Amino acid sequence: MNEIQEIEASAPSTLGEGVEECWMDFDGARMRYLRAGSGPPLILLHGLLAYSFSWRYTMPALAPYATVYAPDLLGAGFSDRPRGIDHSTRATARRVLRFVENLGLASFDLLGTSRGGAVAMAVAAEGLSAGDSRPRLRRLVLVCPVNPYSAHGSWLAPFFATRFGAALFRVVTKYLPFLFPYWHGRLYADRSKIPPGSFEGYKAPLAIPGLFEHALSIVRTWTVDLRELEALLPKLASIPTLLMWGSQDPAVYASSMERLARHFANVQTVVFPGVGHLPYEECPEEFNRALIKFLTYQDPTPQESTV
Repeated sequence: MNEIQEIEASAPSTLGEGVEECWMDFDGARMRYLRAGSGPPLILLHGLLAYSFSWRYTMPALAPYATVYAPDLLGAGFSDRPRGIDHSTRATARRVLRFVENLGLASFDLLGTSRGGAVAMAVAAEGLSAGDSRPRLRRLVLVCPVNPYSAHGSWLAPFFATRFGAALFRVVTKYLPFLFPYWHGRLYADRSKIPPGSFEGYKAPLAIPGLFEHALSIVRTWTVDLRELEALLPKLASIPTLLMWGSQDPAVYASSMERLARHFANVQTVVFPGVGHLPYEECPEEFNRALIKFLTYQDPTPQESTV
């Protein structure tokens, strides 16, 4: 048993009923993913410093409607953290497509949240560029996705990519297990709605070495990634898309949703009033209801709703 397996074994179990833990080899590195349900395949992509734990309320709800796969992307969660790996948005998107191909899927739906939302858009663009040679993306769901139109992240991540910022980030990550409840709590609009066990679940993988290198690798390419993302957005117009946002999101501002939505010809938007950056945890029932509606019925008319 290696160090990651030992830490995972000692962490509180976060697997819900009917959720299976699986592993996939990526050039000698082990990627962990969760699987549940049956039906059309749906891939769930987590955000920065998160992992498949984010979907503990989503996977059981979607299991009757879809075969749900939730990977811990390499460098995150309980997956391996190989040194020197490229964590740019494009490189991560290509690994997601390899993950889909390795699963043997001909087509799939894709959901990404926060930084995972940016990766999901890159996956869609990569898949379209490959033509018929790769699995077909049917529908795209973006939950509070990192995008070029939210000013909040345009300076913060590049700052941590500087020499001074990187040094500061190293200090912060050293004490992250102690600071984590504060920073994680800020992602909720209403801290009274933080689900029990959230801090413990998210903190568990922080003990695995490599956290600093993984996160710093992501922020180093943040500005370039956003520039590339904006350039590829016009390619995604034909993909049926659902945008989901908390109205009080402190990380990726909900005001950026309108500009992002303009790039999609067939788009629906759902806003959760008084909710922060993690609607799948802060209002899981409303979130799951809106998601299931989109996945089981596609209305060709663009619309916006408030849950």
